[in-house]
Amino acid sequence: MNSNYSINTDSHGAKGKPTPTKQNCTPAKRIQIVGLRMVREASSILYPGRKIRKPQDAAELFRQFIGECDREVFAILCLNTKNEPTAIHTVSTGTLNASLVHPRETFKLAILANSAAIVACHNHPSGTPDPSPQDIELTERLRDSGHLLGIDLLDHIILGDGNFISMKEKALM
Repeated sequence: MNSNYSINTDSHGAKGKPTPTKQNCTPAKRIQIVGLRMVREASSILYPGRKIRKPQDAAELFRQFIGECDREVFAILCLNTKNEPTAIHTVSTGTLNASLVHPRETFKLAILANSAAIVACHNHPSGTPDPSPQDIELTERLRDSGHLLGIDLLDHIILGDGNFISMKEKALM
């Protein structure tokens, strides 16, 4: 095995001055030591049902969390192995008719929360919960990403004015 490989960097040592290494006089790279932790918000939601058994359960919980927002909000509900909610998180807040969502950002909290599964949800401020082609494409990307991570996407709920659509019930995922 050849362990002589080179990576070009623009790194600097202490106080911003290049620090040559013994092997090749290339400046050493300073690597930050970081920690990552999940922070609980001051507020919480009381959920009397304890388990998510059907799409309506998730929709009611998301409606409490998102409310009647005038912009698109994309959120996830993290679940343990018994389908009990453990955390809820806003992934993205967008505009009147769009929000930017990426699988990396979607699953970040799910991983930190040791989730077995998630339910995704977003609202349509127009009031009509019909899924767009972009909603369907996003759901497929999240399903596939979750499969790779071992975190199931159980459903994608779209909230409208007093109603909702479950993409799982509509066989769109």
